Amino acid sequence: MALPLLESMQHSSAAQAARQASHPRRLAFFYIPNGVVQSAWNMPDVGRDYTLSPTLKPIESVRENMLVLSNLDRIKVAGTDGHAQASTCWLSSAAPDELSPAGYPLKRTIDQIIADKAGLRTSFRSLELSCNPYEDNRESIYFDNISWFGHGHVARSLRDPAEVFNRLFRIEEHVNSSSVLDLVMEDAKNLQPQLSKLDQHKLAEYTEAVRTVEQQITRVRRRQNDIAKLNPKTPIKPWQAMRRDEFIQVMGDLMILALQSDLTRVATLMTGPERWGSPLNVEGWFDKPIQHHSWTHGQHNEAIRKQLEKLDRFHVEQFVQLVKKMGAISEGDGTLLDNTAFMLGSGLSSGEHHVCNNLPTLIAGRCGGAIQTGQHVRYAEGTPIANLWCSLAKAMGVDRNRLGDSTGLINEIS
Repeated sequence: MALPLLESMQHSSAAQAARQASHPRRLAFFYIPNGVVQSAWNMPDVGRDYTLSPTLKPIESVRENMLVLSNLDRIKVAGTDGHAQASTCWLSSAAPDELSPAGYPLKRTIDQIIADKAGLRTSFRSLELSCNPYEDNRESIYFDNISWFGHGHVARSLRDPAEVFNRLFRIEEHVNSSSVLDLVMEDAKNLQPQLSKLDQHKLAEYTEAVRTVEQQITRVRRRQNDIAKLNPKTPIKPWQAMRRDEFIQVMGDLMILALQSDLTRVATLMTGPERWGSPLNVEGWFDKPIQHHSWTHGQHNEAIRKQLEKLDRFHVEQFVQLVKKMGAISEGDGTLLDNTAFMLGSGLSSGEHHVCNNLPTLIAGRCGGAIQTGQHVRYAEGTPIANLWCSLAKAMGVDRNRLGDSTGLINEIS
């Protein structure tokens, strides 16, 4: 005989998973450039009663919602720039020997692989953001983007909060785009009979892409009532005038709004670009402009290393603030954080020697019950971070048993 649904049953993991099943799962990435100071990041013990390292002290208030992973590696490709490879290849689905013409194992990044499925039901298949404060553009796209559709096809990140807001929430922009698309489709239809078979095939691919945009516009329109309830506010202050922490939090808030309103279920947020040598202001933390990249190569100097540790902690604190914001948003019997995997990481473990073993990796949120949080797990040395990408894909409903140089799945994610 079946029992009625008792209150005690509702606190079981199975019941919690059942309640959360009606809410979409989301995946977001929080990228920090140039690696971290390993001696201040790494923790001595594992399990649930782990002792926090100096850099990770800020996660104490959210540790039950946090999964800390150690010894996840990415194989470095010899002969290519360490920093450009770090940001470009961090989320790569490619094996180390699958090189692009530029020498990087690009292929498709895991966020875009997951967005292929997760984006079918949202207004935007994915959202790419950057808190790059510079306007000198001294580096190439390899230093300021972590998301790639494929070889040479970057999912370029947006750095102007007002532009991001308009793209997400201004319906009139999408209406205007729709009228332009109508004209494009009509022209394409008239042009079709005049083309060769090869060009007809190319045009068919193009028109299919246009149809995807049309569907996106329709979904944006349908979401307007729900979006209006959130009453999003347009960022007024120019991004060039924002404090460092303010810039990261504003972009993070926009990302959270997009996830909360189901405009997208996949997002990436870069706190800054790789390697960029221009001075960086981090108000409230440092009295004068700093040189993040240069510091990473001066870690043998204790004074510089301590400053770099402070910057690492600044990034962790920004991440924790966004985690708390997600945890404060109710969603059914749980929160937005309960249905999200929000990951902090870097494409280098240490920027001093451009090494890619033991990459800094934190995951906040349970992704609808798929992630076992509240613990620190240290894997065998040499475990590919691609194993994590496969596991996150599975948690998001994408079946990928093999990806790049992966060797299996992560047990803590199902």
